[in-house]
Amino acid sequence: MALMQCRFYSEALGLSTSMNVILPQNTTSQIGMESRSGSHRHPTLYLLHGLSDDDSIWLRRTSIERYVASLGIAVVMPQVHRSFYTDMEYGGKYWTFVSEELPTLARSFFPLSDKREDNFVAGLSMGGYGAFKLALRKPEMFAAAASLSGALDVVERFSNEGFNHEAQLIFGDQPIQGTDNDLLTLLKKLDQSEGPKPKLFQCCGTEDFLYEDNLTFLKACKETSLDLTYVEGPGAHTWEYWDERIQDVLKWLPIRDI
Repeated sequence: MALMQCRFYSEALGLSTSMNVILPQNTTSQIGMESRSGSHRHPTLYLLHGLSDDDSIWLRRTSIERYVASLGIAVVMPQVHRSFYTDMEYGGKYWTFVSEELPTLARSFFPLSDKREDNFVAGLSMGGYGAFKLALRKPEMFAAAASLSGALDVVERFSNEGFNHEAQLIFGDQPIQGTDNDLLTLLKKLDQSEGPKPKLFQCCGTEDFLYEDNLTFLKACKETSLDLTYVEGPGAHTWEYWDERIQDVLKWLPIRDI
């Protein structure tokens, strides 16, 4: 595998930012690693960070590079700060960045596939929200999406008093419910629409403070025709849990033979 630490200018954000990218590499003599790469543009997993983290965190807290080595896929890990993957009311246009600019730039820099069947997105906590938001709003772009301990009910989450100020910075003064920032609304919209619908994977530990949020999303998703794989079990909001579950996600992804 090759690891690229990429610093670049974002037109959407109006500033320089960064992403970490893992690229497949065919190797025959690397000790302890089984790596492979196809001859075409690589299938790609966009892997999203949580609220207090950055684009380096998956590399620092898990063995993601080792886990994907034998799969022949690239992994793109962007930096979005505390934006909730949203065009912030008082801040950067992070939804525009991650949903439009990032894929275009990443494909211009690296040999990544632009085919829907080769593109996936996953994330933890705030990144789980971002992953499902991308898949539900851009189903023509992503074949599958996974949320690990996702903050999936932002209407309830940001109704708590401690989040009011931050919610205003991100979403403004208008209600979130019923908008394209509300995953429960997006579920209904996608279910009623024609066209492709991504496969979804959702997991959360039963001791996680976001467990009830995940049950709310699960119930809403069960009322649709969307293909959801749901996994729960013992676990809290910890990297021990996410390091295990991202391996399950990688096994679940519908990666084509290369």
